[in-house]
Amino acid sequence: MPVLAVGSTEIEYILKRSASARRARITVTPDEIEVVVPENATDDQIARALHRRRAWIFEQSRTMRDRVAQSHTVHRFVTGAKIPYRGRLMRLTVTTGTDSLVQVITYRNGFFVEYPATASVNARDSLIETALRLWLRKRVRDDVTGFVRQHVRQGLIPKGVQIKDQKHLWGSCGHDRVVNLNWRLIFAPKPVLEYAVVHELCHLRHRNHDAEFWRLVGSIIHDWEGRKLWLERNEHLLGFERVEPKP
Repeated sequence: MPVLAVGSTEIEYILKRSASARRARITVTPDEIEVVVPENATDDQIARALHRRRAWIFEQSRTMRDRVAQSHTVHRFVTGAKIPYRGRLMRLTVTTGTDSLVQVITYRNGFFVEYPATASVNARDSLIETALRLWLRKRVRDDVTGFVRQHVRQGLIPKGVQIKDQKHLWGSCGHDRVVNLNWRLIFAPKPVLEYAVVHELCHLRHRNHDAEFWRLVGSIIHDWEGRKLWLERNEHLLGFERVEPKP
């Protein structure tokens, strides 16, 4: 993997050549740095493009590392663990049950989960994590469906709604009039999820982010700016990752 040196820091990146690229495009995410260049770009041209943006790449990489450090981690899915949900950290209560499957029994100011007494200790965390994620995805689907029904109006009727695990998008609206929402929005406060739904519905009428688009958003959600700002500032907190305890 190629490396960009910024002072004493070496930053690895992925280099891709694209027939559709007209100039170098650099994307920094918590997982990787991707540099997309035209197919015929020379090594010198690539080096110059990276050199021009080296300070930006360095700052973005540091910001992403800081965000990852702040993200929610769970070492064990046991009673007392904290799971993010709608902008808050909720307590997990785990008990054994008679069913053969892990079940999220109730949500009442926290998650109550039952797992089979026959489940092995090694498999327990993975089973509980999978059950929680399935429950959360179902809940966000129900919430999104409710917001779509609430806000549909002439010209803002989608052909369909899909819940996806999108890597870099909170939502999208295709030319097929299908609205896609990222399931991780379940970790944001409910008004922020509502904003994301309305945002994509408005793209059914306006395909860009011009003044008319934002006026339409504002006619539906008057305080959309605060909700949008919350998402921009807290997007790195939307989710949780299981971290294996060190031996």
